Amino acid sequence: MKLRNLALSVSMAVATLSTALVVPAVHAQTVQFFPSLTGRTGPVAPNATPWANGYADYMKLVNARGGINGVQTLVEECETAYATDRGVECYERTKGRHGGATVYQPLSTGITFALTEKVAADKIPLITSGYGRSDSADGGIFKWNFPLIGHYWVAGDVALRHIANKEGGWDKLRGKRIAVGFHDSPFGKELLPILQERAAMHGFTLQLLPIPAPGVEQKAIWLQVRQSRPDWVILQTWGVMTPTAIREAAAVGYPREKMIGTWWSGAEPDLRDIGQAARGYNAVMMQHGAEKNSDVVKAILSQVHDKGQGTGPRTEVGDVLYMRGVVGAMLATEGVFRAQEKFGKGKHITPEQARWGYENLNITQARLDQLGFKGVLRGPISTSCNDHMGAAWARVHTWTGNGFEWASDWLQADEQIIRPMVKASADQYAREKNLTRRAPSDCQS
Repeated sequence: MKLRNLALSVSMAVATLSTALVVPAVHAQTVQFFPSLTGRTGPVAPNATPWANGYADYMKLVNARGGINGVQTLVEECETAYATDRGVECYERTKGRHGGATVYQPLSTGITFALTEKVAADKIPLITSGYGRSDSADGGIFKWNFPLIGHYWVAGDVALRHIANKEGGWDKLRGKRIAVGFHDSPFGKELLPILQERAAMHGFTLQLLPIPAPGVEQKAIWLQVRQSRPDWVILQTWGVMTPTAIREAAAVGYPREKMIGTWWSGAEPDLRDIGQAARGYNAVMMQHGAEKNSDVVKAILSQVHDKGQGTGPRTEVGDVLYMRGVVGAMLATEGVFRAQEKFGKGKHITPEQARWGYENLNITQARLDQLGFKGVLRGPISTSCNDHMGAAWARVHTWTGNGFEWASDWLQADEQIIRPMVKASADQYAREKNLTRRAPSDCQS
């Protein structure tokens, strides 16, 4: 497995890998190491590649702005091809490099499940924004997991809230049928509990349609949709599976305006080649969408790409999944900024110290605006010992035929419903693993 160094602004290059990217010769304590588990190959490559590019470019922007109080970021890639075994191998290979991995963002629910016990044993934090275990929002059980700014139950609740708004209220969902096309994996199934909870509350019926990976053959599934004619279709898909689903929906005449994807099912690679045939398709966004005119995009273009240091094509900067990588990098570095407030500004932060930073985030709207995320993210993003998510806001955007436009204002998932679900599931996990809930004293450590 090849490791590729993409981040930089460290001074001396002494070696090259077969990818012809340089690895800087730096003392472990002069950089903050952020390993990047990438999916540049395989069935999710069109979607995972812009995420990795955005992640690397924002880290370069941080360095161009002076680093994390002077400490330079270092990103090193390890390719997983979205395979769980390769993700675990990458983790084991990189966790001890460059003074220790600050935090992992595996971009895979399967890899997240496989690493959850490992990171707890190794004391390395795991950020899983918008994926992974929804119950890991409960920091009282999942000390090292951080589904910052959203998990699947938030996505599902907001998707249903948008549907309810379109239908005229939650009470109008009674008697409706909602089909759910989902990746037949832990990723796809993780969405189902919130949909089932809401179905029981509001009296609508779910039609579950598991889609085997990689999902390039879905004709039989969409024949079921044509026969049953559900009122709405929700998609929890990823990679080539999503455009296949939208094409098949068009083929059987299912209206795209009655389809809504979660945030892994609604980006430019999913719709660009379909064009006008996908017009009206909706997707929940984890706050941000395509943000070509945002201040952070302008900064990346001027301070990274204009200097010939861009990781991917300039044209993708500001696209949906590129921005998700940018947001992931911002959350990763802001946790280190926060940790430096406690453990020493300008110092290398250990993984354990970084974990404290992620558990004590308080990213205000003013701070987001300062970083260039005005109009991109809604503050505050505030975590605690019990809340490892920090925000439950989302928006819905709609494909116009050649791009996205916002189709909703800010929507907040109902945490009065979700929090008890999170706690019950976390407690069940604790019983299975013979864990005890963290004591108040541990929350201060």
